[in-house]
Amino acid sequence: MQIGCHVALTSAVTDALAVGAEVAQVTLGDPQSWKKPTAPTGLADAARDAGIGLYVHSAYVINVASTNNRIRVPSRRLLQQTIDAAADLGARGVIVHGGHVTKDDAPEAGYENWRKCVDGLEIKVPLLIENTAGGNNAMMRYLEAIRATWSALAGSDNLEHVGFCLDTCHAHAAGLDLATAVDDIRSTTGRIDLVHCNDSADSPGSGRDRHANWGQGIIDKRVLLDLLRAADADVILETPSAAHGDEIAWLRNELSS
Repeated sequence: MQIGCHVALTSAVTDALAVGAEVAQVTLGDPQSWKKPTAPTGLADAARDAGIGLYVHSAYVINVASTNNRIRVPSRRLLQQTIDAAADLGARGVIVHGGHVTKDDAPEAGYENWRKCVDGLEIKVPLLIENTAGGNNAMMRYLEAIRATWSALAGSDNLEHVGFCLDTCHAHAAGLDLATAVDDIRSTTGRIDLVHCNDSADSPGSGRDRHANWGQGIIDKRVLLDLLRAADADVILETPSAAHGDEIAWLRNELSS
């Protein structure tokens, strides 16, 4: 288990070292943009020399589950471009949100679109699908939806390259039981590759994705620590950045004791 945080792309290694991070997450450009991402020159070498493992979070606009061709097709293209750029960086994985269908769509269409997407990708670095906080028609909010997504992916030649990113704030907001979330998810996916470790500003099941710094939100610290121990995966903080140094030091101390 290595611990780090989300950092700015332009100062990724400097920012990571400043807070004692062992891993760092970046987005390759504006996360709300459809623009083709590229790997910054020199970042791969700088991260390797500093001993910082990199993760890439894909653009938030990506929704490969959509039944709308004008969304689904460019989503697949942008996801492949992101994987390609992440491979150039030597990244440990690409994180992508699970996406959703509309209330007028059959959920099965979204699960099938995920299967078609995974089948068609050249997955050069692990693709980590992240659970989401809200939306009744989301592919990765409820445990039933996560199971249906993985069921749809079963048998894909690319399945071994597909992993799971567990976001604690999202799980809390979705109404999942954090005390059993690791076992519940791993029993379906067989793996948890990364944890986005975030406290939440809102009540369980609210569907609201508002991250809070550790101890300033609703989630019990002991529950989060137990979850991290059970997951035994790399940890990325996506909490407000001013506290990252203190949070990483505290986590490292608690988890090593």
